[in-house]
Amino acid sequence: MKPDPLIVRLEHFPKALRAAVAVAEASGMLHWKPAPQHWSVLEICCHLRDEEREDFRPRIASTLEAPTRPWSPLNLEGIAETRRYNEQDVATVLNDFERERAASVAWLRSLGAVDWTVAHPHPKAGPVAAGELLASWAAHDALHLRQVARRLYDAAETDGAPYRIVYAGEWR
Repeated sequence: MKPDPLIVRLEHFPKALRAAVAVAEASGMLHWKPAPQHWSVLEICCHLRDEEREDFRPRIASTLEAPTRPWSPLNLEGIAETRRYNEQDVATVLNDFERERAASVAWLRSLGAVDWTVAHPHPKAGPVAAGELLASWAAHDALHLRQVARRLYDAAETDGAPYRIVYAGEWR
């Protein structure tokens, strides 16, 4: 386990997110969804902010402090609608996310020597080690950055119609 590179990725991710969101905002697609069941770029940002507050940092802390203590439940089903994500102000959301992420990075760096093998007995996933949570946190960022990039790709196809985007390359 190499926590330092993961923490560096977590630290720098808000800059990458902000840059991708600026492209979406400038092109008027902040609220655009390719289909009703998909999240818009703004909804993705709101999700990242809420995950920062409610998921990774609290769950790593709980796992390290009291591994058997139950985690607060997360219910992502319909959360974008319930919390009215697409009605929120993107600047506020990104500022909140950056502030929370800075606190997370400072907290991670304050931990010192950590036994990343300590695991929480998750009722569905089985044992979830603190190290697994940290690595998953960095991967979660990458997945959502890819999701924002996919919105930009899909919008190019929509906005470019009737012209095809095959010259760009295939999305994989």
